[in-house]
Amino acid sequence: MAGEISFFELGVGDFERARTFYSGLFGWTFDAGATDGGGYVIRTPNVPGGVHGGDPGAGAYLFFRVDDMTAAIARVRELGGTVDDIDVGGDEETVARFGRFQLCHDDQGSPFGLHEPPAGG
Repeated sequence: MAGEISFFELGVGDFERARTFYSGLFGWTFDAGATDGGGYVIRTPNVPGGVHGGDPGAGAYLFFRVDDMTAAIARVRELGGTVDDIDVGGDEETVARFGRFQLCHDDQGSPFGLHEPPAGG
């Protein structure tokens, strides 16, 4: 359903250490090969996630589900928000597996993400 949290991403310095920490803390399971640069897909009881390295001190990225990424991006801009130029979507294989992602900021500068799940998922 549009507007629900549909994915989260943890940016950390070392994704192997994060795997050890979060699996020990919450019992999450991790599947290797989440991104081209390494990382993991995180399996939780409720919302899927991911972890990537090389991003020390980053906060968690929360992504809200949208049905149409292009329309949602246009709406963010109409409401006074901004859309980052950073490509977080990945290649066609990644999009087919995980969907499309876009980092944004609301009209006050607070960060959030949009996530259009893959077809059928």
